[in-house]
Order: sequence, then structure tokens, then C-alpha cells
Amino acid sequence: MMAKAYWIACYRKINDPNALAEYGKLALPAIQAAGGKFLARGGKVQPYEAGLDMRTVLIEFPSMAAAIAAHDGPGYQAALAKLGKTVERDMRIVEGVE
Repeated sequence: MMAKAYWIACYRKINDPNALAEYGKLALPAIQAAGGKFLARGGKVQPYEAGLDMRTVLIEFPSMAAAIAAHDGPGYQAALAKLGKTVERDMRIVEGVE
């Protein structure tokens, strides 16, 4: 069985909430079409240690390859074009344990 993968995005700064909303309209269906399942999407955050209180998104994918393909695919790339430089975020894809 292949390990699942997790797409984690933490938004350090949001300069244009309207651009973020437009991005979301394209990103959500592109990610879901690629097999992504949203586990957390901007809800409450309780930071500990060196953690920061910022918007956090967590998406589960069936595999690392599926998560990378979703990010690099044309649907999500169109969403990123809408987002432009309107946010500063820490985004990564992490392979889960089997």
C-alpha cells in the first residue's frame, strides 16, 4: 500500500482577501478533481512552541505522486495565476507514514 501525502499551506500574510477568494474558486475544484481531500481549511489555530497563529490548510492525497500532479497540473496552476503575489505562504507536500 502506498503512503498518503499531505499538502500543508500556512499563510503568513494575506494582502488581498478578494484575490484569495478568487484563487479558492479555482483551486478547490482542481485539488478535489486530483483526489485531494480537505482536512483543515482556515479554521481555528492554537499555536504552541514556535508556532504562529495563521491561516492553515491541510489536504490529504492518496499518494505523493497525486499531490505533486495536482500542484503542477493546469487547473491548479490557473488558480495560482489568480493568487499571484497577493499572499505570502509556507507551502509543502509531505509524504505520510504507511
